[in-house]
Amino acid sequence: MTTADEADKKARLERAREAGLFRYSLVQELADPGLTALERGRRARELAGRVHDGPDGRAVRVSRGTLDRWRRAYETGGFDALVPCPRQPAPRTPAEVLALAEALKREKPGRTAAQVRRILQLSAGWAPSDRTLQRLFERLELNVPAPGQEEQRALGRFECTRPNEMWTGDTLHGPVIAGGKSYLFAFLDDHSRAVMGARWAYHDDVVRMAAAFRPALQRRGVLCRCRHSTDNGSPFVDAWLLRGCAVLGIRLIHSRPGRPEGRGKIERFFRTVRDQFLVEVGDGAGIRDLAEMNRLFQAWVETAYHQGVHSETGEEPIARWARAAPAERAVPDPARLREAFLWSERRKATKTALVSLHGNSYQVEAHLAGKYVELVFDPFDLGHVEVRAGGKPAGTAVPFTVGRHRHPKTRTADGQRRDGPAPTGINYLAALGDHHDAGLKEQVSYRSLIEEGRQEDKGDGHG
Repeated sequence: MTTADEADKKARLERAREAGLFRYSLVQELADPGLTALERGRRARELAGRVHDGPDGRAVRVSRGTLDRWRRAYETGGFDALVPCPRQPAPRTPAEVLALAEALKREKPGRTAAQVRRILQLSAGWAPSDRTLQRLFERLELNVPAPGQEEQRALGRFECTRPNEMWTGDTLHGPVIAGGKSYLFAFLDDHSRAVMGARWAYHDDVVRMAAAFRPALQRRGVLCRCRHSTDNGSPFVDAWLLRGCAVLGIRLIHSRPGRPEGRGKIERFFRTVRDQFLVEVGDGAGIRDLAEMNRLFQAWVETAYHQGVHSETGEEPIARWARAAPAERAVPDPARLREAFLWSERRKATKTALVSLHGNSYQVEAHLAGKYVELVFDPFDLGHVEVRAGGKPAGTAVPFTVGRHRHPKTRTADGQRRDGPAPTGINYLAALGDHHDAGLKEQVSYRSLIEEGRQEDKGDGHG
């Protein structure tokens, strides 16, 4: 007898024993010799009228006649008489095929049921189904990770308990707009699925990412944690982001490549962007420039995505986020936010108190000669550089030789952007954009209210 046959026989015996235990749990009370016939009949009718959990977990009913038959069998032969004879079904798959499948799996545990089926098909000309082989491997307990492979972990659902507890940021590759490849930087609130900030750009770098992140903080408040997907060259692993999060007290979490925990929501949002927004954009030929792309995308987010009921939460994303307490969406102090978005680099001053920064030379205080200092600056303005020593302000660096006025990472788009033809075929996105703009115009204008009030006062004076 093969190992597969032994495992199958053991499983059948176990199922038969469980059936015997279930029968005994029902008839043990009826087999009490102290019961009269009237009492035994009454209790049997009560048991027959109930719903019981069967040996396989399903709800079953047992008739009065069956209960009497099981009771008589127990009184005659004891517990063994309640255990049914194990079924002996005729195997549909030849034993030699199952034995070969078992040998193939044991030979290389990494082989899947589909792979074993292909090998059997090639060698024997016939093979059972994948499911048959999977059941075989489950009975033999062969579905274990191969040596050297990481055991697969069950990934449960996760959701933050309140808005602004955690944002997830990532980049989506978009179409060519006005001659340049476009990228979408987006930040999604984990609890509400609302878009905290999003911006299309021509480059996948930290400067363009900051252009989406900073307005999000100004508008939505400071979060507690920020999770980013990461790869070798992603803007989310730049040293500036780590410094900025440290200034704002944000905990930065990087997802490991190949481990999708925490990124499912942003990836699902990007799928929605593809299905509802990019499908209308098409190849991007009808979009004049990135300004129009960002305007239409903002209109889609505010008008369609934020106002639609989310399939997972059952609520509108922006309405769910709006329930955040004032303290949970408090915007950062402007000075603190500015400090967070400054860049810094460490340099050693020469004996003549000069420091170099991206081809430029700066003069620092004389007492800093020969010491390491921290240069803090706006990447778009290398003409103004702050100096810090030991974490304390140490004046401003005086430009000595300036050949570059911006950080190299703030490069402009390469080549000339062509002006595309006026859009003629956009329907859905244009309608969203017009509707969004109309909504903005209808908002209260305090200046117009003041002017109307003055005109009414003048009119009353003439009367």
